[in-house]
Formats: sequence, C-alpha cells, structure tokens
Amino acid sequence: MISHVVWDWNGTLLNDNDAVLAAVNAVCVDFGRASLTWAEWQAVYARPMRVSYEEILERLLDDEEWARVDKLYHERYDALLHTCGLAGGVPAELRRWAESGRTQSLLSMWFHDRLVPTIEQFELTGYFSRIDGLAGDVGGGSKTDSLLRHLEAQDLDPADVVLIGDVVDDAVAAESAGTGCVLVTTGAMTRTALETTGVPVTSSIQEAVQLLDD
Repeated sequence: MISHVVWDWNGTLLNDNDAVLAAVNAVCVDFGRASLTWAEWQAVYARPMRVSYEEILERLLDDEEWARVDKLYHERYDALLHTCGLAGGVPAELRRWAESGRTQSLLSMWFHDRLVPTIEQFELTGYFSRIDGLAGDVGGGSKTDSLLRHLEAQDLDPADVVLIGDVVDDAVAAESAGTGCVLVTTGAMTRTALETTGVPVTSSIQEAVQLLDD
C-alpha cells in the first residue's frame, strides 16, 4: 500500500514547457546556434543536462562555459516564470491525496530558494510534509542522491513511496532509492523515451494518482 508520494515540480506539477523552451533558445542564441522546437529539445533531453547542451551546441563545454549556459537558462526562465501555470489536475489531486490520510512531499532539481516561494505563490505549501530543491549554484545533475536524502530526512520506508515525475532520471533515482515510480508525459521527454524505463507511464497527474489507488 503506497502511503507517500514524492512529487517532482517542473514539468510535472508545474506546466512550464513554454518557459523551458524559451530559456533553452536563449542559450542557443548566445552560442550562435539556431533555435530549437519543443520536439527537438525533447529528442536530446538527458541528465546530466550538460550532455543535452553539448549535443545541441555540437561542442564539449568546459566548467566555465557550463556555468554560463546554466546562468543564461535560468535568467530567461525566471523572467518567464510568471507565465507558467499548474498542470491539469493540480491542486485537486494533491487535495484528494491529503484527504485520504496519506502524505506527500516535493523534491525538485530547481533551485531551492526559487522553488519554495513559487510553491507558496500557488498556495500549495500546506499539502507537502517537506519541500526540497537544489542547494547549489549550478543545476543539471542527477536526482538520485537528492532523493535518498529526501527520504532519509522524513524517515520514510522506500517500499511505501512512489515518485511521480516527468523524466527518465526520476525513474533512475527511484530505482536507486528503492521506491516506486510513475512517469507523466507532460514534461521534457517523449512517451517513447519514458517507456524505456519500464515503469508505468501516464498522460496526466490524474492518471498517475489513479494508478496508486487501483
């Protein structure tokens, strides 16, 4: 019986695809590369993110260049954050899960100091037993270590937990931590890519939560 959900944020609970693509293309412009379509970005999306950018920019990036990419991306993304809304089914599904007596938390690889006030603006903070974002200054890494710390901080048994996210790295992190995983096709990766993980893949938050009740 699953008693706890760990939610991803960007691309899962937050519909930020347009802002993501605009931010990616800000990097492309700065590096003299033609803009991408959403399908082209989905085709190269991977973690660590540095790999994705090296593919689209057709060059290896040193640490200084990667820091520049990350800064360009987040400056443009932050400027467009106000245009993003919640994914379909949020917050109704968060409320329903809480009312069932089960618990939920949020783990994101977005910067913690930007994540927390954004969730507060959407009036979702009260649904989560814990909110963890990225503590460092440069993003783009794997979620595995963060998930392990997130579970340990809440004294959660991984067997009772499902991570709901939108990218392959969520499934990789869940497998490493011993939790279940359900992926949604609402974010940065195609259904075909998500299905390679072998975990359930759904089209919406509502479908993902329904799987946990079946």
